[in-house]
Amino acid sequence: MLRYRILVVDDQESQREMLGGHLKNKGYAVTTAESGESALEICQRNFFEVALLDLKMPGLSGLDLLNRLKEINPDTISIIITAYGSIESAVEALKSGAFDYITKPINNLEELDLIIEKALETHSLLRENRALKEELEKFAGKLEIIGESRQIKEVLSTVARVAPSDANVLLTGESGTGKELFARAIHQASGRTKGTFVAVSCAALPETLLESELFGHQKGAFTDAKSKRAGRFELAHGGTLFLDEIGDVPVSTQVKLLRVIETKEYHPLGSEKTYLADVRIIAATNQNLEEKIKEGTFREDLFFRLNVVGIEVPPLRDRKADISLLTDYFLRELSEKNRKKISGITLEVKDLLLRCHWPGNVRELENVLERAVVMCRGEVIDVGDLPPQLSEKATVGEETKPTGTLREMEKEYISKALEATSWNFSEAAAILGIHRNTLRLKLKEYGIEKEK
Repeated sequence: MLRYRILVVDDQESQREMLGGHLKNKGYAVTTAESGESALEICQRNFFEVALLDLKMPGLSGLDLLNRLKEINPDTISIIITAYGSIESAVEALKSGAFDYITKPINNLEELDLIIEKALETHSLLRENRALKEELEKFAGKLEIIGESRQIKEVLSTVARVAPSDANVLLTGESGTGKELFARAIHQASGRTKGTFVAVSCAALPETLLESELFGHQKGAFTDAKSKRAGRFELAHGGTLFLDEIGDVPVSTQVKLLRVIETKEYHPLGSEKTYLADVRIIAATNQNLEEKIKEGTFREDLFFRLNVVGIEVPPLRDRKADISLLTDYFLRELSEKNRKKISGITLEVKDLLLRCHWPGNVRELENVLERAVVMCRGEVIDVGDLPPQLSEKATVGEETKPTGTLREMEKEYISKALEATSWNFSEAAAILGIHRNTLRLKLKEYGIEKEK
């Protein structure tokens, strides 16, 4: 269970003890300070969701402390404690950013509890909004997984079974297959859907910055740490943490990740304070982690902790039945994005897309189609609108070019489609762009039979 952290600042000892005792009994982690100066020192080393600040104190006043706390940690929600005769000052504090105020003596503790509960709700929203601001723009409307192939249905079946649990998941597959999309699908179908989905690219940061990104840091923890910062474990508290390219994490950081998974606790850089890690971890990689274990560059114990449920996302060349669906989807999205009116593609383009090897997978298909949408002069995309090098990729893996009559070429093409889909009529028909009943008629016409 998440223990929210509350700072109580009051120069009266009896007031501090009364408030601190009550809040501890309510399950909060409480820290007290007898002055604004000592509160500032405490806040340099610790995170707090809520701060209760006495307005009138010797030295640094509650209002001055409020403004200083906003500089140190803007996410801390401040509540002012004031006497009846200082309501005007309390209003001034509200204008300066205080969440609310309560008058003393505080006889109605239920009123205080209600104010704190609302403050914590606001804090959670602020934290989630910060984490999702860029993600919402990037992934708005992109969470639909497109595909009808047998391979994708098998992956979705696994996702549906694992999502309601809290088990860690390891997504494997080539770059561009959409591993993050499946991670988001797991999060959305889980019991943590009201929490935040936080993604970290482990390959994008050097070792020191990666640890800071994951666990957060205190002011002065390293040269450029000019202020305290919450890490991704903090932001994902109660939600899901997606560790992309987990195979690139340095061994020293792997040790710390393993400890967090095993103990559910961590320490920000430069702090000895222990924080609870209530997160579900979904990791992803395009590398062979078992080979890295043999090489000594990836810890076997961490692999087992992450790979409670392993899901392999298939490459696009193994799910060609989905190419037509993906093409239609991307054309609608990209036409709107680039303010173009594109109604479809020619048969030559469709054939080329189906024959391409797609080393960059779904991401490459999307990029190719965006280029085609931008370059297209009319409403139908033709071969000339595609990148010239796409034709070279389409020949990869082809043993021989079909020769002979059109009838012979059609028979060979149908046979290849059936072989590629293990004789799944729906998938083969999707690749060929015909109805499955038409495919059955073609089989009779050409005498094509499955080898026993």
